Amino acid sequence: MKRFFALLGAFCLASSALAQTPPAPYPAKPIRLLVGYAPGGATDIIARTIAGKLQESLGQPVIVENRAGATSNIASEMVAKSAPDGYTLLLGTIANATNMTAYKTPGYDTLRDFAFITQTMSAPSVLAMHPSVPARTLKELIALAKAQPGKLSYASSGTGGSPHLAGELLRLRAGIDLLHVPYKGATPAMTDLLGGQVTMSFQTALSAIPHLQSGKLNVIAVAAHQRMKQLPNVPTMAEAGLPDFEVSSWNGLFAPAKTPPEILAKLHAATVKALALPDVREKLAAQGAEGVGNTPDEFRAYVRSEIDKWAKVIRASGMAIE
Repeated sequence: MKRFFALLGAFCLASSALAQTPPAPYPAKPIRLLVGYAPGGATDIIARTIAGKLQESLGQPVIVENRAGATSNIASEMVAKSAPDGYTLLLGTIANATNMTAYKTPGYDTLRDFAFITQTMSAPSVLAMHPSVPARTLKELIALAKAQPGKLSYASSGTGGSPHLAGELLRLRAGIDLLHVPYKGATPAMTDLLGGQVTMSFQTALSAIPHLQSGKLNVIAVAAHQRMKQLPNVPTMAEAGLPDFEVSSWNGLFAPAKTPPEILAKLHAATVKALALPDVREKLAAQGAEGVGNTPDEFRAYVRSEIDKWAKVIRASGMAIE
């Protein structure tokens, strides 16, 4: 009997010691990075660039998973409802701001359901026009639109996307009547813009610059607070006559809400380090973008401002996506 109790005591001591063993340092297994868009697009390219650098810093595989659909709501909802352990992350975009108003039921709340890590990049939009349009400046375009209400059109990659919202912002701010022509993706929108089937479109600099150089498009303004290095002779929208007109495609790293602060800090440090690397900066520049790497609080404040900004445009336009 004494031997039994001695063995029982030893077992209890061992169990207690085992229970008090601290968890393995984060990360102890592969990390999933979800992207709400198909492979090969700008967001996917940036996700894979960052994933490779995080893998080097953190010592665990960082696997990019593409879960396209519903303007990234599918991937966003999956991450929002994942365990807050740092092993499921989202490379969110401007859609995580606009979808809060554009969709009645997006399936998540960006400010409530995510922990903010850092904004990874920003890529300003440019206003591109077909060269057949008899306007070479923003003022000339606005005057032409006012003289021909409803006849000028703008292409977008789909209802609720950044190019659509930029067009609506222009329409509202300039007080002009433009026809919105939505396409199923950026490629067909660009095809018809180049063919002259539509008048204009807000595009990324990456997609517009080659056609500007070949004379197939005119870029009349940059929707940013300063001129782009790639387009030094193109004025900002403010310089061209519309102040406070900024439209940027952006993305940033999110984790589920309630992820432990020490995990978030580790992810933030590794991501900011990656964004500072020369080869990453070069790859971003090739996409017409710049790395950011701000603090979590700065990132949250920026997303909040984007939600508020685009909510006004969406409501004024009467847009709603079921």
